[in-house]
Parts: sequence; C-alpha cells; structure tokens
Amino acid sequence: MTVHRIGLGAMRLTGSAAFDLGTPSDRRTSIQVVRRAVELGVNHIDTAAFYFSQLRSANELINSALGDRSTDVVIATKVGPGRDPSGEWSAARPDQLRGQVEENLRQLGRDQLDLVNLRRMDQTSIAEHFGALAELRTAGLVRELGVSNVTAAQLAEARAIAPVVCVQNRFHLDHRGQDEMLRHCGELGIAFVPYFTIAGAGRERGAAAAGAANERVQAVADAHGATTAQVRLAWTLHQGPHVLAIPGTGNPAHLEQNVAAGGLRLTDEEVALLEGA
Repeated sequence: MTVHRIGLGAMRLTGSAAFDLGTPSDRRTSIQVVRRAVELGVNHIDTAAFYFSQLRSANELINSALGDRSTDVVIATKVGPGRDPSGEWSAARPDQLRGQVEENLRQLGRDQLDLVNLRRMDQTSIAEHFGALAELRTAGLVRELGVSNVTAAQLAEARAIAPVVCVQNRFHLDHRGQDEMLRHCGELGIAFVPYFTIAGAGRERGAAAAGAANERVQAVADAHGATTAQVRLAWTLHQGPHVLAIPGTGNPAHLEQNVAAGGLRLTDEEVALLEGA
C-alpha cells in the first residue's frame, strides 16, 4: 500500500483531551476535519476502537465522513488494549483479538481492515498475540499487519510469524530512544510511523501540556515563518523516506498547517541545531 507520508491521527477527533469521557467534540467539525484531510491529499488515517469519548467514536466519525470514499483511504487501526464504556483499560488475550478486529470492522463499515497494528503495553513475548492476528489475515479479515510500542526482539518475533509492514513507536525530537529501530526498519523496508511527533512530552495531553516550545525549535520556526509543530513534523520526515507522520488534530486550521509541513525543508545546519536541543 502506497500512502502520502503525512497522515491523520484520529485520537483527537473525539474531544479536546485524549481518552476523556467528558465534553465530546463537535461532530460536524470532526467530520469536516476528516473530509478536508482527504481533500488535501491525506490518504492514511490512524485510528483505534478505543479512541472514544462521551458520545464520540473516532471510527464512527471516520466512517461517516468518508462514506463512498472510504476505499480511497488506507485506514490503520490498533488492537491489544481495550476500554470498556466507563473508560477502564484492559489487555486482550490472544483469543479476544478477533472480537476487537470485528468491532473495528463494524465501526468502520468495512469487510476487511487495511492494516492492523498489534499494540503491546509490556515487554513480554508477542508471538501468541501476533499469531492470532496472522490467522485473521489468512482468513481475509485483515490485509496487512504491523506492530506498535515494541522492542527489536518483539519485532523479530512478529516477522518470524507473518510479514510486518510498519512499526509504530513513540519517537519525537525530545525522545530519541528509537534511533536504532528507525534505522532497522529502513534496512528491512518497513515503514516507521512515530507517534507524539508534535505532542512530545505532552503525550496524550497534547503539545500545550509539554510547556513552552524549545528556543531552538522556535528559532527554526521563525526562520521559515512556520509553527513549531510544523518544524517538528519536518524534522520527523527528515529522518528517512520510510518515515511517516500521523499528527492528530480535531482542529481544521491545525490540519491545514500539519499537511503544509510536508513542504517544509530543513537545512543540515537547522537539523543539527534541532538535534543539539
């Protein structure tokens, strides 16, 4: 599957704060964001059935927004973690993954999921869980498989069972612990899809929660007449042609800025300045 390198993360479509069961997002605005993303050329959306807030489900919003155009967009979802209606988390057993896959299919209105990432929340073996997903791929419910939040050893386990097309791990300018994984994915021809590229240390709470922008990031942004978020995205894409970005937003203006970041080119001196930060 070929996609443009800047996609859309769906987590923030459901509300202002991640995993918040409080105030829901404005439904019309969230649907507008998805449709506008496609108009701007975005053809890769990252979502999950556990992305929901009070009254809002990211998958349902995507389904409603795309309609007949859903086949034009690669939708990647995640299984492994689960949330009940009260928001409590749990980790699925291997035999529960089919139910999670079927729930994503139902919410998205599809007969097959383009890409399912197994997201792991601990450092144990993923062989049994990934094997269960491989069986669903053979059965035709899933087209491609990926892994998320994994170590190099877990990636190797998965690749011994079935093809892996992408790795989703936390990686951003302020958290460089995935440099080796990024390089390894490039060598293997696997897409590396980092999350929290803009939010940074703010993680699920968003970029604002991380505090003031680093002065060096701000300096590069000022030199380009860009935002600090755009600089962080440009730096992410600079890491290699196999690197994608899935910035999440429920704000139409921020969406436009995120997509425009694909045209921002950093000099070697600017990259050195940023990485020195």
